[in-house]
Amino acid sequence: MEAAQVEKRLDRWKEVARGAGIKLTHQRLEIFRELAGSEAHPDAEAVFRAVRDRVPTVSLDTVYRTLWRLHELGLITTLGPRRDGIRFDSNVEPHHHYVCVRCGLVRDFHSSELDELRVPVSVGDFGDVLDARVEVRGVCSSCQHDEDTNDRRST
Repeated sequence: MEAAQVEKRLDRWKEVARGAGIKLTHQRLEIFRELAGSEAHPDAEAVFRAVRDRVPTVSLDTVYRTLWRLHELGLITTLGPRRDGIRFDSNVEPHHHYVCVRCGLVRDFHSSELDELRVPVSVGDFGDVLDARVEVRGVCSSCQHDEDTNDRRST
């Protein structure tokens, strides 16, 4: 991700946080920075490990509370079922996800064709629809390469 894009995202988050009366502590800013610069859709533990390298006093609880606060403010979204751990996405613009079923890699992609898909009316039977994104699952090229390399070794 380009540095200018990260800074733009950070500036917006700081502005919204200040408007909501949230103190911009050093720990919170580092959590913001870590998430804003990540394209990996990290879970809270991954954010915690990365921030802890720079701010050893940060707690996992602080990371969770900060991420959920960003979510409440509409600055990030979540993806993935709770049982697998929530992953956080700093890109709130319309987009879709590619997910590797082996290593868990998640990447954003855009598709005008998928953007045109309509949610069936019957989904309303489950409750209100707030958002719809397509998640494409597969095996990423890195995992495919590893598999091909292992196959060659076993023959």
